[in-house]
Amino acid sequence: MTGWVRVILTFDGVPDRVALHASDSTARGLGEDARVTQPRRVVFLPGASGDREFWRGAGEALPAAWEKVYLSWPGLGDEPQNAAVRGFDDLVERVADELERPSDLVAQSIGGIIAVRVAARAPSLVRRLVLVATSGGVDMRRLGADDWREDYQRAFPHAARWVADPQPDQTGQLRRIDSPTLLLWGDSDPVSPVAVGEHLADLIPGAALHVIAGGTHDLARDQPVAVARLIAAHLG
Repeated sequence: MTGWVRVILTFDGVPDRVALHASDSTARGLGEDARVTQPRRVVFLPGASGDREFWRGAGEALPAAWEKVYLSWPGLGDEPQNAAVRGFDDLVERVADELERPSDLVAQSIGGIIAVRVAARAPSLVRRLVLVATSGGVDMRRLGADDWREDYQRAFPHAARWVADPQPDQTGQLRRIDSPTLLLWGDSDPVSPVAVGEHLADLIPGAALHVIAGGTHDLARDQPVAVARLIAAHLG
């Protein structure tokens, strides 16, 4: 049988991420060196919903030969709580632990805050970076962003409260990123307006900003094919 095997990994007994790996027959079909020459590995980080499925549509539109890992955030959105996750630092550790070899990080919103910390801390393990509709760890209010916290707490009343806590400014970390970075923004996003993307493009060396017409804060979920096309071109 030729194809890919879906492996569900758990974190303290709770389904935590889904990774796709080549089956034995697929590896044989790719040639004798398939197990030595590993496929591109893309790790997807969700936003405050914590939902691994947020990135599923865009991920499935990327090349089938790429290994894809979809992480979730315990305690955020409707995701089950986990006593080992008490704040952003724990999420950073979870992503860092996932980088067993150089990988590409694709991050939505709050996931982008985490991706920036990981990329600044372990640059050799982050091959390329895609940040979508994120603050990146800067104060968005002075750039015209709406406050999302009240709406979020109404939508997810049982979510961990720490997700809305103020985070330290990450301007210094943004300036230290040396992974090639693509910034994807929508022009109809009041939570992270285009001005935020422009500011991050000024801070991250060599970053490229692409603005999608009609894109909202959830543009990666709502326009998966268009977003996947841009991601694929960047990750190469």
